[in-house]
Amino acid sequence: QKCLPCAGIFVSAAMLERHFMEEATMKRILEGVLMSTLAGLAQADIKVEQVDYEIDGKPFEGRLVYDASVQAPRPGVLMVPNWMGVTDAAVEKASKVAGTNYVVFVADMYGRDIRPANAEEAGAAASTVRDDRALMRTRVNAGLDLLASQTQAPVASDQLVAIGFCFGGGSVLELARSGTELKGVVSFHGNLDTPNPADATNIKAPILVLHGADDPFVPDQQVADFQAEMRDAGVDWQLISYGGAVHSFSDPYANMAGKAEYHPVVAKRSFAAMHQFFGEVLGEAE
Repeated sequence: QKCLPCAGIFVSAAMLERHFMEEATMKRILEGVLMSTLAGLAQADIKVEQVDYEIDGKPFEGRLVYDASVQAPRPGVLMVPNWMGVTDAAVEKASKVAGTNYVVFVADMYGRDIRPANAEEAGAAASTVRDDRALMRTRVNAGLDLLASQTQAPVASDQLVAIGFCFGGGSVLELARSGTELKGVVSFHGNLDTPNPADATNIKAPILVLHGADDPFVPDQQVADFQAEMRDAGVDWQLISYGGAVHSFSDPYANMAGKAEYHPVVAKRSFAAMHQFFGEVLGEAE
């Protein structure tokens, strides 16, 4: 028997040997996990590049987000952010979407000189675009064209999808209604209304709408009208309604209690639904 100093505990030599063997094994395991994690971080090389472009002579400024360690062409994702426009939060979300699988372009829907600093300014900027759907369609299509033709990262130009959040969700639905050819469109807690529902007959891409069932900004009647619009036009569409979720459920910075609020569980489910949809429309699913 051996005594551990100052502890008053007697253990056998065999027990001590087993203890140190287990400690050494655990150390090797932890070292392996650390090395694996560091290797993964080393492989990830997310680049965020400013992209200047023009629409009808007006300057715009978006962000191209991709993993530079991947050399093979990847599908392109046009992302239209919420009413705050091209922000650090939007780029953060784009980085998570991009991973190693996609090249993401965060489109500027307002113009380089319009960068809302608060909800009032964002509402004014968004209303200017929402009130002119032809303008909205022109700008969102310009973003898609830029993504398809950019040269910084290899994009499979025949593998393009579009996603949008809140105001951006409504924007990508208008992209689809404009008749643009692309593989799929995903709206996260976006507005579903449109001035001319008959334009849904122009839609060529499958549609996925991810909706908060208790969203006060997208009431039940708007949802019902959208469903009728899709049915009447024979669109390939899906709508997932998440119970207990309100507007902006995927936005960690949303904090309007009961109105526009982050819901981490629903956010995780919605992004999983998006990835499953991508796998289907891009031919990645088994």
